[in-house]
Parts: sequence; C-alpha cells; structure tokens
Amino acid sequence: MMRESENQFFLTRATVSGRAFPCRPAYSGRGEQGLKNANRHRGFSSPRAMLLLCGWLALSTPILAQDKVGVDAGLTNAVVLVIRHAEKPDKGSGLSAAGQARAKAYINYFENYTVDSKPLRVDYLFATADSKASQRPRLTLEPFSKAVGLAIHSRFEATQIQQLVNAIQTKPPGNHILISWHHQQIPRLVSALGANSNALFPGNKWPDNVYDWVIQLRYDADGHLIEAKRINEKLMPGDSDK
Repeated sequence: MMRESENQFFLTRATVSGRAFPCRPAYSGRGEQGLKNANRHRGFSSPRAMLLLCGWLALSTPILAQDKVGVDAGLTNAVVLVIRHAEKPDKGSGLSAAGQARAKAYINYFENYTVDSKPLRVDYLFATADSKASQRPRLTLEPFSKAVGLAIHSRFEATQIQQLVNAIQTKPPGNHILISWHHQQIPRLVSALGANSNALFPGNKWPDNVYDWVIQLRYDADGHLIEAKRINEKLMPGDSDK
C-alpha cells in the first residue's frame, strides 16, 4: 500500500477508436511536482497539453457516437416501397379519372401487400409536397391514408431527396414505408436509399407513360440494402404483365 507521502496518480479515460486516453489526473502526495512527473511519464510536456487534449476528446467523442447511432437507424429491418403518383389529366393539378381509380385500388393493394408471402403493414406514408402544378403524389395516397388511419408526410419538394431520406432515417427501426413521388426524381430517390437506379430503370429514367410500378427496397438488421426490385402492379386494365 502506498503511503500518503508517495505520488498517487489516477486517470479517468476517454476511448476513441479503441484507444484509451488519460483525461483527468487525480493525485495526492508531493504536490505539483508529482503531477509534472506523472504527465512526463505519460508523454505530456505540461498539464496544459494534457488538458487541451482532454478537452478535444470531450467535444469530439460524443459527436462521433451520435453520428454513428443515427445513420441507418430508420432503415434497420425496414421495407421501403416507392410508387409514382397515379395518372394525370390533360390539364390541372389533380388526378384523372383513371388516376382516381388507381388511387382507390391502392387501398386493397397495399392492405394486402406481402413480402416473401408474409403480410406487410405500412407504418409511414410520404408524398411530395403540393405545388400549384401538382397535388398528385398526395392525392394518390389519400384514399389509402384514410382507410388505414395514417397521416401523409408531405413537407418535402420533389428535389429535396436527401431531406426525405434523412426524415426516414429518424424513424424507429423495423418500420415499413410507402412513398409517392414524381417519376422524374424517383431514380435519384432510390439511389439515395442505396439502390442501383440504372438496374431498376431503363436508361436510368422512369418512363413518362408508366404508372404501374412499385419499387421494393429491403434492408437488413444493420440497415444495409439487401434487395431492390421493380414490381408490376397488374392492378388496373392496361397494366403491363412484363
């Protein structure tokens, strides 16, 4: 056992990338000289140098941990479904008669949607924000929204892809998300969600005359994409079988 007159030096430590660093000396014994000797033994030229390092660690370590936690949280064990808004009229910001029929048909379609023959319950709905030119993404989800009692999150404009992805990533893990968006931006959206848009869309574009595709993205327990595929709805007369 050390006598009180001997140097005693205890450290609290912070860990960054697996390395432990001394953060705060707690010592007794031979006063300031004991601290200087302890610091010198650990490679510090002065108490000030050690305190500067510890201050940097105190600021940086929580930030690194916070970034790591939030990156893929909302995509953990998630399924994301992306559709184009339903058919548009020759004029106006709403849906055509065919579009309204498709939007209503989505009630039964998504209430009975399955993945690997297992029922999938949608937890969140996202749609492009309304504009003077188009309210179609929101209107496409509205019948399903009312049927299942889910709110439609529609605060992001069509080009605000990263903001949408960030919002998805803040959701709890294990959720299933349905997105209705403008077709010109959907390749960018699925790319931001980790998929190869060139493999899903011919020429990396969603064709102007196609309304009957569902893009299905699945993620594992680490939030990594494990499946990306395009599904033909076969929901309405004239929908493609290919």
